[in-house]
Amino acid sequence: MRIGILCYASVGGSGVVATELAHELAARGHYVHVLSSERPFRWRDGRKNLVFEPVETTAYPLFREPQYLLALATSIARVACEQKLDVIHAHYAVPHATAAYLADRMLAADAGACRPRTVTTLHGTDVTLVGSDPSYRRVVAFSIEQSHAVTAVSESLKHDTLTAVGVGSDIRVIPNFLDCEAYSRRPDPEARRAIAPDDVPIVMHVSNFRPVKRVDMVFEVFRRLRERRNARLVLVGDGPDRLPLARTVGQSKFADDVQFFNERPDLASGLSMADAFLLPSAQESFGLAALEAMACEVPVVVSRVGGLPEVVEDGVTGYLCDPDDLDAMVARLDMVLGDSDLRATMGRAAAEVVRTRFCAGVIVPQYEAVYDDVLCGVRS
Repeated sequence: MRIGILCYASVGGSGVVATELAHELAARGHYVHVLSSERPFRWRDGRKNLVFEPVETTAYPLFREPQYLLALATSIARVACEQKLDVIHAHYAVPHATAAYLADRMLAADAGACRPRTVTTLHGTDVTLVGSDPSYRRVVAFSIEQSHAVTAVSESLKHDTLTAVGVGSDIRVIPNFLDCEAYSRRPDPEARRAIAPDDVPIVMHVSNFRPVKRVDMVFEVFRRLRERRNARLVLVGDGPDRLPLARTVGQSKFADDVQFFNERPDLASGLSMADAFLLPSAQESFGLAALEAMACEVPVVVSRVGGLPEVVEDGVTGYLCDPDDLDAMVARLDMVLGDSDLRATMGRAAAEVVRTRFCAGVIVPQYEAVYDDVLCGVRS
């Protein structure tokens, strides 16, 4: 098939999954064109059947900001015609599914134009934040309804779409996935010792440092944990809440126990240093960062919100805690860090869950089946 994928380029679950899907589809013999404002964070050059199509916006004095939606719709129409695309796969409802619909209407006006089918994947905040805002609810609902097929990354998100937007009873749930050859535990004792002595455990958090991730709570949980035992906290990623958190950490008596790193494409090597992973989010429609940690045999302590209970089995692969029960998170972390046998058992169980349920070889064929259905005229 010839597939166009629309995604955000910034660090975040939707862009990461869309980019990894593009790589996997290209490896399986499909011709894939990725359209975005810039090369996605985890883009890998030199892949056969894979092309990046930059969406360029032009500043115009009449507009207060660049008109990305219009530029994207124009790019979709152009690439669809030039490359004879079969499917447009929009990751995120607004603006991607909206732009796909607008491009389809543009192509419909040309009797000889190729009109690809549209598949939209909902990732979370496009529904839980944008879709629940009265200013956007109607356009989000419309964009979803006009797609030929819609998928969501969790049952929780499917339910939220029905509740918040009022559409989506026929949404298929296809969870996020990993390249399981790339994500496995790869210990590097020397690199680990650069962060902490061998006998000092490491707690890790990875995110885009947005308010929903509650990175201030990450540090508060660590601060309480640090009152109980020696430990180090490693924070990986970047975003609007990183600088305020760095200031808070710098004013703390535990400042020397905390390190910040920017995310690297090879995240598995960093995760393999961790003894536990902490994700106290206010909301997670899936929790890709937790899945990545689990694949590297790291027990996770996460909020019992959204799709995380569909990923983490409480007491087996990690622990689920009420998002406001920080003392429970501290206690669970303390338990994991203080018991090497428990840590190893949980880590192995977590990696096994990823291998059996969330590897690319299990998930990507489900997307291919959706493409087949819409191309056969079957509305999913």
